[in-house]
Amino acid sequence: ILATPTGSTAYSLAAGGSMVHPAVPAILLTPVSPHSLSFRPALLPDSAVVTVGVPLNARCGAALSVDGKDICVLRIGDSVEVAASPHPVPTICRNTQTRDWFSSVHEALQWNGRVEQK
Repeated sequence: ILATPTGSTAYSLAAGGSMVHPAVPAILLTPVSPHSLSFRPALLPDSAVVTVGVPLNARCGAALSVDGKDICVLRIGDSVEVAASPHPVPTICRNTQTRDWFSSVHEALQWNGRVEQK
């Protein structure tokens, strides 16, 4: 999964990726069911250009999906380059950026919520 910080609390988080504040200029790389225990989530600078490809020795191709929508099928040997847009989408915060983000993550995901014991 390649995600922006805004997308970090969705599928990337469910796959084991980190939550990243939207003001952090980054690209998240989160592997899904990797065949290597050493392939872990990574946070890259937003200036990075990531190339994802289907190896020549692969048994089959792969489906490319963007925001849950199927885009195309990648065949063996195909690759795509992914880069952050130079035109980020502006967001509006009711309070300070940090406080508003922590509140929304807590409300939506019950993150850092305390469960009372009975």
